[in-house]
Amino acid sequence: MAAWKLAPALAAGNSVVFKPSSNCVLSCVKLFELFETIDMPKGSVNLVLGPGGTIGNELAENKDVDMVTFTGSTAVGQSIMRAAAGNVKKIGLELGGKSPNVIFADADLDGAVEWAMIGIFLNQGEVCSAGSRILIEESIKDEFVKRLVKKANAMTIGNPLENPDMGPLVSEEHMNKVLGYIKKGVEEGATLVCGGERYTEGDCSKGYYVRPTIFDNCTDDMTIVKEEIFGPVVTIQTFKTEQETIDMANHTEYGLAGAVFTKDGSRALRIIKEIRAGITWINCYNPTFNEAPWGGYKKSGIGRELGIHGLEEYQEIKQININLNPGTVGWYTN
Repeated sequence: MAAWKLAPALAAGNSVVFKPSSNCVLSCVKLFELFETIDMPKGSVNLVLGPGGTIGNELAENKDVDMVTFTGSTAVGQSIMRAAAGNVKKIGLELGGKSPNVIFADADLDGAVEWAMIGIFLNQGEVCSAGSRILIEESIKDEFVKRLVKKANAMTIGNPLENPDMGPLVSEEHMNKVLGYIKKGVEEGATLVCGGERYTEGDCSKGYYVRPTIFDNCTDDMTIVKEEIFGPVVTIQTFKTEQETIDMANHTEYGLAGAVFTKDGSRALRIIKEIRAGITWINCYNPTFNEAPWGGYKKSGIGRELGIHGLEEYQEIKQININLNPGTVGWYTN
């Protein structure tokens, strides 16, 4: 995330003040130590550590800051918009998501299961574009869930330095938030078919680990379907028709990402064009090779990162007119 912002901002000729999340500062400190070893102009790149409520708000309000860009929750993004209104500064926001992963009956089922695993359990589900809502054609739902649960239960959990399938969540506070959502899902009537609890085996007893969690028989009105959990929790809903799944996919205040799995290319394009999201895939989910412009619709943000569009975010357009014949004046005849 730091590189996504620093590289284009510096390439566009800006000086930068960078404030990382208070929960994950060490990699950024190391990055800025590396900046000290190269010929960066003094003051061109600056690291500030501290709470977002004070430092982040100051950056958003400060009239000497021409642009502020942020990756994080929609609630914080909205507060940045309000703070930035003081000097009408440019903003870039990459915010939350509740992204649909649509799977039709003719899809390669094994492939769809593998991509669904990546879509929701990559980085413990702490991914803004996570495929946290699986919308699956009714006729194949039971077999899909059976395969997904088997793979989820087989995942290894542990110290990230030992290369498990899943590591811990970022903090105790966030772990408790995720567990709270799981509890809410059970209370509202979703069927818990996998996980749903803290993982405490062995050395993990002291960490903030949550088992991969799958909820079946979910409905649009459930909290776990509507709100971003940002953890290893996925909901499953069924559909019968194309229009039904389009309506379900768009029944959210977010619009960051989405995917469609089907062997019918025409249908895939029809559905993907109707899904209101800025990042979409056909027959894959969150592939690591795709670094095209990144950003969302609706409450998922403003602007784009990566690619030429990401570079343009850190530039302003100026119109320059040159009159090569100063003797020529205006539109009237004297």
